[in-house]
Amino acid sequence: MNDAQKLCTFTLADLVFGVEVMNVQEVLRFQPMTRVPLASATVRGLINLRGQIVTAIDVRARLGFSTLSDAHEPMNVVLCTKDGVVSLLVDQIGDVLEVEPSTFERPPTTLPAVLRDVVRGVYKLEHGLLLLLDVERVVLLPEHRGVEDAA
Repeated sequence: MNDAQKLCTFTLADLVFGVEVMNVQEVLRFQPMTRVPLASATVRGLINLRGQIVTAIDVRARLGFSTLSDAHEPMNVVLCTKDGVVSLLVDQIGDVLEVEPSTFERPPTTLPAVLRDVVRGVYKLEHGLLLLLDVERVVLLPEHRGVEDAA
């Protein structure tokens, strides 16, 4: 029996992240979006995907990374979460990788706290580390984190 897990990968800065394929609805090039007045800096806007309104989360802002230059438009990883559909804005879409449980480890203590908060663990690959993103934690806006933790 094969226990390998399939992950949809993407990059942010020089880091490679993965989310479980089962959570991914689709991946898209940059989509026009409507800004949301008074929204958190993490919420970049709203995207209309064939009549479905989807919140676009700026993962760079969420993780405290510098913003991309205007010349580089982010790509969308559209995910299904327990609260509905959301789009993660990422630098580049990668491949779907199959990873073995034997290569999985807990997040290293050397990761910055903001990353440890949203990373479930890491997979050791031939070419580096793949950070497994906790989808529910990354879409939880920092100002709502205390409410979620108390529930």
